[in-house]
Amino acid sequence: MSVSDASASPAAHSPSSDAAADPASQLAAASAEYERLAAAGLSLDITRGKPSAAQLDLSDGLLSCVDGESFRAADGTDTRNYGGAAGLRELREIFAPLLQAPVDQLLAQGNSSLTLMKDALTFALLHGRPDSPAPWAAEAVRTGAPPRFLCPVPGYDRHFGLAEALGFELVPVSADAEGPDPEQVAALTAEDPSIKGIWLVPVHSNPTGVSISPARARTLLALETAAPDFTVMWDNAYALHHLREPHPEPVDVLALAAEAGRPDRVLTFASTSKITHAGAGVAFFAASPAMTDWFLTHTGAGSIGPDKVNQLRHARFFGSSEGVLAHMRRHAALLAPKFAAVDAVFSRVLGPEDLAAWTNPGGGYFITLAVSPGTASRVVKLAGEAGVKLTPAGATHPYGLDPDDAIIRVAPSMPPLEEVETAAEVVAACVRLATLEARASGV
Repeated sequence: MSVSDASASPAAHSPSSDAAADPASQLAAASAEYERLAAAGLSLDITRGKPSAAQLDLSDGLLSCVDGESFRAADGTDTRNYGGAAGLRELREIFAPLLQAPVDQLLAQGNSSLTLMKDALTFALLHGRPDSPAPWAAEAVRTGAPPRFLCPVPGYDRHFGLAEALGFELVPVSADAEGPDPEQVAALTAEDPSIKGIWLVPVHSNPTGVSISPARARTLLALETAAPDFTVMWDNAYALHHLREPHPEPVDVLALAAEAGRPDRVLTFASTSKITHAGAGVAFFAASPAMTDWFLTHTGAGSIGPDKVNQLRHARFFGSSEGVLAHMRRHAALLAPKFAAVDAVFSRVLGPEDLAAWTNPGGGYFITLAVSPGTASRVVKLAGEAGVKLTPAGATHPYGLDPDDAIIRVAPSMPPLEEVETAAEVVAACVRLATLEARASGV
């Protein structure tokens, strides 16, 4: 089996050697090792890509960047007051080159990029986009077909959950080391106007770590689609979250869309949620001038401006684009050893017997573990009973349904390094036991 990894550093492990030991003895040994680990009374959580306390500590300087005498922005704006729907320009100028977005097309908003995605899709459902023949919800009522969204798999469960909550039908599409399969996307979108868009995490994607190639991005942006308002939801969630050098740079997707003659197709999102304080960061939206105006028009009905005091704190804390990059290198110094620890344990326990494949990504927050088909749910259950909580099997697929029951997402960021190593040992033992059980039963 294999797991795509576009980081090229190194890609996925899938050793080919086969153990020659007696299968019954192997199973007994695996069961004994699992029982030994389960008896330790562990309580570890590697379910979500949360920053560790040490990572959060890196940004505590935010809390003293603005005091009672320094609340005015560089342009004189009193950040305590209403207004400034586009967000503070000095912060946008810092992040514009990092996100490959012209500063006048980049909005700094509240604390959550997922909220901005919800807003964009809700606006399209209620009002339509400028290029829509009708609001998406009205079109669905007229045709009797729900709006549909393409979901690359394995993919990001929060994207899938948001689209499902808004009434979209989720359509899985396969992906490789360059991004979503363009032929499959083209075939699905060419004749079906109910397919309104596709989710993309272009750099260090969740959960595989794949980074889309400029060529693949160009192909997707240029597709002829039956829906004139087909939308690429471009979530730069991990665009700056590199673990090592060299690393991929964010694709200048707005320029590529304009070159393809479809400047309004792509909506881009990002945030500082895993850069500074999660839940107290700044979210960004960027698009063509027409789509930026569209977003601001509808946002203005429910907001009189974002939290500019928080934006000023961030601008002063970073100081410049290079300040952001230096800050991210400090994150990498804390994260990289945890990813290396998981890789080392999996290589030692799972590698020699060809029991699984896993990614060794160059960035992001996740490792994708591909186990024998039909065993992922068993692995997650065993791990939970041994005191290690994993994301439910299937979370990487629409509706939580992995047809192969083979993909598990591992998030090593939050626990201390020694707990990450212990959790990896438990997960590896669970994979070994579940795989040998399946082999013994002839599955």
